[in-house]
Parts: sequence; structure tokens; C-alpha cells
Amino acid sequence: RNDIVFINLHDDEVTSDDAAKRILLEHGGLLIEIENNAQRNIRFKLDRYFYKVDPNRIFAEEGIKRSLEQLGRTSGRAVDEVEKLGQRILQLIPSDATCVVALHNNTPDLFSALEYTPGNKRSADTKKVYINAEEDADDFFLTTDNGLYEKLADKGFNTILQDNKNCTEDGSLSVYCGKKNIRYVNCETEHGKAEQYYEMMKTLLIILQKK
Repeated sequence: RNDIVFINLHDDEVTSDDAAKRILLEHGGLLIEIENNAQRNIRFKLDRYFYKVDPNRIFAEEGIKRSLEQLGRTSGRAVDEVEKLGQRILQLIPSDATCVVALHNNTPDLFSALEYTPGNKRSADTKKVYINAEEDADDFFLTTDNGLYEKLADKGFNTILQDNKNCTEDGSLSVYCGKKNIRYVNCETEHGKAEQYYEMMKTLLIILQKK
């Protein structure tokens, strides 16, 4: 099957990748992943200079420029080459895919669902947010689709609905999918929480198969 497409952009986020491969063995699907020596950011040489870019910031020119600048240096040619990589990844997604599932992990105290709650860093990018006080805020879903948001929140998962029209253009895959009206969901847990990730993915797959 290739209607559900899993994408692993950060090669250091192995918990999510391993759980997705378990799901693939059981149910099928398509996995697109960047192999990058277990590193988060991509380092490359161009015209005698080295550059670094976050591979989840390569789906819009604005995001590419900002990522290159933040991680070291930028140039017109470097932006063009990174943009080609982003376009190549997008070309690998079948045109009839029903959902793009991004595979991510985070580090405690650095990033969580709480950033999307009112008054916090990413609240302006958010249309709806559900936080389950009994669950770890580091374990959550973010989606571009209201139907998925409602179903995942109803299962008790921390869930964020992206504001597809007004979210900041940072070059991420979620923003790209939101603007292109592609159904997208990011499943995210702390590094190392393999069983938690697997259970979240199983629930997500059941929901997707019912739609």
C-alpha cells in the first residue's frame, strides 16, 4: 500500500523510525527517510564552503534561507541546491496518498505540546489545541486536518490543529501540507519512548483506515 506515507526527515530521531517500521511490517505502507549518519541537520560542501540546513525547513525558500543562516552561512546557490532536495522529497510522495505521517522525537524541556497553548511560543500557528493533563506533554500529535484532530483528541492524546492559513512560513513539511490542503499528521514523543510511539501510531492507523 502507498496511500499512507511515513516520512522521517531527522536521522537522529530513531525511536519514531523504528516504531514506524514495525507498523510497516504489520500493515504495509510507504516510508521515505533521509539517511544522514544519525545527524539531525544536513551538512554539505558547495564552492569550497560548508553549509548546514534543517531538513524539516526545506519546503519553502523563506525557511531554507533562515535555516542556513541560523546554522552557519547562506548563499543563493546553496538555497537553490537545498530547494532541489525539498522538491525531490515531495516528488516521492504518491499523488494519491491519503495522509502524510511525519515521524519525530523530541528532548524533554526543549519542545512539547505546551508551546502551542495560548500565550506561548507557537500559539499563533494553532487553530485548536487539546492537552490531556494526565499525559506527558512531550507526546503529542499535530495535524492539518480537523477530522483527525477531533478523533485523536477524543482518544485522549495531546493534539494540535495547525492554523493552515495563518501559520508562520518556516519551510516545514506541516506548513507546506497545510497550504496545499494535504492531510498531514506529525506523531511525536520523547526520544526512547518506543512503546508509547508504537501505540500512538497503531491508534492513528486505525483512525486513518476508518476514514
